Amino acid sequence: MRRVHVIVGGEVQGVGYRYTMRMVARDAGVAGWVRNRRDGSVEAEIEGTPGQVDQVLAWMAEGPPGAVVSSATVAESSPTGDRGFEVLPTA
Repeated sequence: MRRVHVIVGGEVQGVGYRYTMRMVARDAGVAGWVRNRRDGSVEAEIEGTPGQVDQVLAWMAEGPPGAVVSSATVAESSPTGDRGFEVLPTA
């Protein structure tokens, strides 16, 4: 299993990024969470097989229609065995 922590910057708030990502993540079969940050970025943790995680990361680089992703920082993290994927409150 692979787990990553991701911060995506650009025009990524107010365009349905988090809720679309929840659908993408659930379709891909990954666990984790996504939330807005006060600085205007979106933060997420994704856990699954390497292929599942790569699939979601590829979507995150583009985002939903209306988003303009200008940066994405990905850091490897230790898998936790989480189940499900949720949208968390802004941090």
